Amino acid sequence: MQLQQLAYFVAVAEARHFTQAAERMRVAQPSLSKQIKALEADLGAPLFSRARGNVTLTAAGEALLPLARRILADADTARQEVAQLAGLRRGRVRLGATPSLCAGLLADALARFHRAYPGIELLVEEGGSRDLIRALARGQLDMSLIIMPLQSDDPALVTEEILRENLVVVSPSYERLKGPYMEIEALRGRQMVMFRSGYDLREATLAACRQAGFEPRFAVQGGEMDAVLRFVEAGLGVAVVPSMVLDGRPGLSGTPLAGLSRTIALAHRKDVEPTRAAQAFREALLSFVVEAGHEGTLPQGVELIAE
Repeated sequence: MQLQQLAYFVAVAEARHFTQAAERMRVAQPSLSKQIKALEADLGAPLFSRARGNVTLTAAGEALLPLARRILADADTARQEVAQLAGLRRGRVRLGATPSLCAGLLADALARFHRAYPGIELLVEEGGSRDLIRALARGQLDMSLIIMPLQSDDPALVTEEILRENLVVVSPSYERLKGPYMEIEALRGRQMVMFRSGYDLREATLAACRQAGFEPRFAVQGGEMDAVLRFVEAGLGVAVVPSMVLDGRPGLSGTPLAGLSRTIALAHRKDVEPTRAAQAFREALLSFVVEAGHEGTLPQGVELIAE
């Protein structure tokens, strides 16, 4: 089994077409087909069903696909690590983060790291914690900022809790909610703006409302973070969001929810040692948040866990 054969296999599996896969891999279609057949012979099972021009994965192909993606991703990481042996003058960090963190403190942390290591390429993937955990497991990310607790018990991840953040009910600034904080019960009957399905904050809000004995009412749902905040500014309803996203938004007002917070952690795969570039980023990120915590410059409603 060769890495090139696995790369050809993944290309066909994703394109579901041999000619398109060959074009993507910049190789002649007969050569690609020959390598796929050699891989099938090596494994002792067909990987594709080729009925009437339709290319579909067999059971063996379905089983191989996630493993092949991980092997290729790990091989790429190994190349990056070897390239860094001369020092951190070049390299790559593939970082995942939730939308609220991308809109909050992450930009300043990335800017500091880039000034210290200008030759290291930063690749940021924005998504919900569940999607980011899957990307970590597939080897598509070096590390990720995720929300704890994990929605699935994944023993293959190492997590390091760094920050705790209040959840707030956000409303237009001209409709500032009364009181220093709100109980979840106060959302009963209120029109709400809600995130798309699968969004971590959606699931947390629904769980809290149901535990209080009611189903929330949605004025609009389906947005990402920026869209939800804009819908609230327009007066469509209130929303439950992390406190840090309110920085720099004078058109919005946030009221903390009693007893509701979230924990932010840095995660990486347990079975793969982070690259030197990723380790340098971890150290820079922790230094940044610890310094901000001690100086009192963390966003409002965010407190330091890591020391």
